[in-house]
Amino acid sequence: MLQIEGWKRFLIWATCALGLLFALPNAFYSKVETYNDASDEGKEAKGWPTFLPSGLVNLGLDLRGGAHLLGEVKLAEVYTSRLESFWPEVRNALREERATIGAIRQQDGGEAELRVRIGKPEAMDSAIKVVQTLARPVASFSGGMTDDIVVTAVGDNLIVTLSDAEKLATDDRTMAQSLEIIRRRVDEAGTREPTIQRQGTDRILIQVPGLGSAQELKDLIGTPALLTFQTVVGETSNPNGNAGIGNELVQAADNEKTYYILERAPVVTGEDLTDAQPAFDQNGRPAVNFRFNTSGAKKFGQYTTDNIGEPFAIVLDKQVISAPRIQSAITGGSGIITGDFDVTESTRLSTLLRAGSLPASLIFLEERTVGPELGQDSIDAGKICLYCWLWRSFDLHGAVLRYFWNFCQYCFDHQRRDDFWTTVDGWCDFNIARNRGNCSHNWYGCGCQRVDFRTYPGGAENG
Repeated sequence: MLQIEGWKRFLIWATCALGLLFALPNAFYSKVETYNDASDEGKEAKGWPTFLPSGLVNLGLDLRGGAHLLGEVKLAEVYTSRLESFWPEVRNALREERATIGAIRQQDGGEAELRVRIGKPEAMDSAIKVVQTLARPVASFSGGMTDDIVVTAVGDNLIVTLSDAEKLATDDRTMAQSLEIIRRRVDEAGTREPTIQRQGTDRILIQVPGLGSAQELKDLIGTPALLTFQTVVGETSNPNGNAGIGNELVQAADNEKTYYILERAPVVTGEDLTDAQPAFDQNGRPAVNFRFNTSGAKKFGQYTTDNIGEPFAIVLDKQVISAPRIQSAITGGSGIITGDFDVTESTRLSTLLRAGSLPASLIFLEERTVGPELGQDSIDAGKICLYCWLWRSFDLHGAVLRYFWNFCQYCFDHQRRDDFWTTVDGWCDFNIARNRGNCSHNWYGCGCQRVDFRTYPGGAENG
């Protein structure tokens, strides 16, 4: 028999016991998971002893089930938004050359282009040179540097578009930002080990184990949560009214018949937020407190200082949730959003605002709620293999035992007990040689002779 020192035996058993202790929580997965969720939320955790480890193996979709989504990011929207925000710079630059190029006016253009009408078409070259001075360098496909915008002219219209190199860089930034924001939103929901990765040019794969349905994941991820503060130009009840160049028509969230005419370029956006928390207003209604960063606080403070007495709109996902009048300058960099929503909605809104708004719309091409059947099938197949192995192992050992039992019956039935004990002593003698003289079968002495098994059942001969 193999001899192992005592301290080594203790170390082996201690290691095995420690491994079993840390694996124990997985035998009570649901109970321990509930305990961990309560601990993470700062609530009183019950149902699992605090002195025991509570780490769990994170199960994938095949073992736990969950939601699977494949989304497509509308990158063209980012191009259009980028050029819309570029208009104030173009306007200010061209105004300084008004004596040369004449009056300027923004026109409705195609997707991903900025179109400006020049009052004096013969001075178009001068206008193009002025706008080109606003270009910024960007790395090109060949590794060199090129401009981020392309300025062309068609008749009396000056057209600004993004260069191919800038579109590629914008795509990479947009996809990286979308991945990060989706990851934040999923993490805010307390989901463990989601799979969020880019696929191709404009697609994102999202797999979240343990989530009840794909619709629940869509509600969490698909909401843009785009918050803007915009100047109110007017108000109308006509949904088809003409908002004017540079403006847009936005419906009120609390009244379907009311539409606000807003300047398209926002004063401040949700990107300038640093925090958002659910709260209650002075009337006890659910609300959301928000705080700007330094840049946002400065812009918002300057705007409210210059527009005291004027209305401004708080727009969330293309709906005006509030349009208060500016009573005084708001220079503290914080505010409150009120609207017709309950506590659950205010908590969800604050979560989305903290995570940030998606830079572009996300269209879901594929959605599935995955059950744990695939993993369960694999587990069942593994059990069948184990049972087959155990059955075969017992069958083999049973054959050996049946052979020995037949041998015993033969010995005792034929009054050949000495041959039986001689066989046992033969095994003992073999064990002595293997263990260097230490016999583990000290039944009655080990000086024995070999046995000719040909005389017993199962041998080559009988007798």
